[in-house]
Amino acid sequence: MAGAFSYESSELDWCEDNYRHSEHVVEYFNTISSFFFFIISPIMLYLMHPYAKERNLAIHMVWTMMIFVGLFSAYFHMTLSFVGQMLDELSILWVLAMGYAVWFPRRLFPSFIKDRSTFSNLVLVVTIISTLSSFVKPTANAYALNCFGLHMLYVLAVEMRCCTDQKALRLGKLSVALWVLAITCWISDRFGCSFWQRLNFCYLHGIWHILIVIAVAYGSTLIAYLDANYEIPYSLPGLQYWPCDKWAVGLPHIVLKGTTKTQKRC
Repeated sequence: MAGAFSYESSELDWCEDNYRHSEHVVEYFNTISSFFFFIISPIMLYLMHPYAKERNLAIHMVWTMMIFVGLFSAYFHMTLSFVGQMLDELSILWVLAMGYAVWFPRRLFPSFIKDRSTFSNLVLVVTIISTLSSFVKPTANAYALNCFGLHMLYVLAVEMRCCTDQKALRLGKLSVALWVLAITCWISDRFGCSFWQRLNFCYLHGIWHILIVIAVAYGSTLIAYLDANYEIPYSLPGLQYWPCDKWAVGLPHIVLKGTTKTQKRC
């Protein structure tokens, strides 16, 4: 058990040179870049509070868990320990599970599921099974997580087919572009390391950290916006950007322009 906490006990080793900048940090840039989760997540918690308060406060768990993703990612890259790897990957799995539970469209539920509570329980069971099975072959976990990400991207594409809001369509294009750019960095770092080492540029996994947390902010806001139109249409949800909506860049969030209710169906 003690060996699982030891430095470099994980089978994974990313392209960045180990111990290049510190004898106590294995992958320095990958560790530092993980702290972008600590910057973006609290801001998104604050920006999405009016929507979460009206829709379901459980939505806050998505960005709360993202803080833990950043914490465990930093720990993993600092040590490259087996425990760090599992904490990093399992925190991502549970973020995805929370996203499925609170945002998966009701019209796409399996026919035997009639309400979101039942669907959330099903997601919980699948997530627990996935958590336990992740210890069988840990090197495959990252690929499985990316498959879940692809499925969520597919669901988003299905939902966007009926959308005519130009601001939402633009946000969708930006979300996909950021995700493609992020996954390209991840794949390039994983499978093209020798090429990047020749260029003395071994920081693509750290760039992936930065891009993916922004992509999640964009994508989750878009999903939440579509969800709000279905579940709380009376609140007249709209999209804005922080810190200045006129820039059409920054962090997107939902504004509720209509009346709100204290009783609602979740």
